[in-house]
Amino acid sequence: MTSSLRRMVWVFPDRESTQTKAMWQFYFWDMYAEIAAEMGLTWTRNAPSEITVSNLVPGKPRVYVKDDLVTPEDTLFITALYSLPYQAMDVFNQYAIYAVLEQLGFFLTFPSWVSQIGNDKLASLLYFADSPVPGIPTVRIGTGPDVGKHGYEVALEDVTYPVIVKPAGWCGGGGLNLARNADDVRGLASLAQGGDTSLVIQPYLGDGTVDYRVYVIGGEAHPYVLTRTPEPGSPASNASRGGSMAFVPIPPELAEAARYFAQRLTIPYFCVDFLHDGERFWFSELEPDGVIAPDFDDPQRTAQRTLTRARWTAYRDTHARWLATPGRSTP
Repeated sequence: MTSSLRRMVWVFPDRESTQTKAMWQFYFWDMYAEIAAEMGLTWTRNAPSEITVSNLVPGKPRVYVKDDLVTPEDTLFITALYSLPYQAMDVFNQYAIYAVLEQLGFFLTFPSWVSQIGNDKLASLLYFADSPVPGIPTVRIGTGPDVGKHGYEVALEDVTYPVIVKPAGWCGGGGLNLARNADDVRGLASLAQGGDTSLVIQPYLGDGTVDYRVYVIGGEAHPYVLTRTPEPGSPASNASRGGSMAFVPIPPELAEAARYFAQRLTIPYFCVDFLHDGERFWFSELEPDGVIAPDFDDPQRTAQRTLTRARWTAYRDTHARWLATPGRSTP
């Protein structure tokens, strides 16, 4: 099927520090643009404020990315929500521009409702409640001005310690902590109160718990998954917390589970994270814009390149099919 797509625009809050921006540029952004160019496409990263819409003539809107006129036929938008602490003020602007673009008939790789279930860890678990791999038991609490009254503890009566306490909507292992008793939870909830950050509380599966990231691309699980193994004594397996990473063949149980997730969520690309406690798998998180990590032991970063190309191909092919669909709307 012929595609008229020429541009992919990743809508992302422009609030990275100089150090972080340089790191992302090297590990991800440069490769994203390079592989897109090999496919005859451009890939750009733009803040919501760089998208301008003129609707002066009803039925004939004009949309600009910076000063470049774009149309639903030639441009798609990558619109996963990002809500780390320094991006909190951007959440409304992200959702608002996603809604505008959707109403204008653009193809969004992640419709707004996907960000809603993907950005909150309990929402993800509830949406996939009948997953063949059981979801990890979870308690979700808010941390508003009355957190010192400990009203949330009514939901912790049956909790067995130690537990993992982490923000309900951040990423990268940020804010993940091990709480050994109720007093630890109180302290962490008090800290979270400073940013009105909702928390989830989950059982700690033990030292050495391995995280498996399954890539679902074009409705199929990629044959290799990313494993993340924590440092000894650390409860977090993320690379940002010192965890080690490796690409390994997908375990048969996760390949089977991926078919369920692909049927339940029909978007061109997403990731599902599972935890293995040494005996069994647990469904942990949905990552609509899950990172394709660099394979550091390979100077060519072959796995990362292969997965990124497959992701862009899935976007291009799905966009072409979507354009050809009468009465189309964002999937």
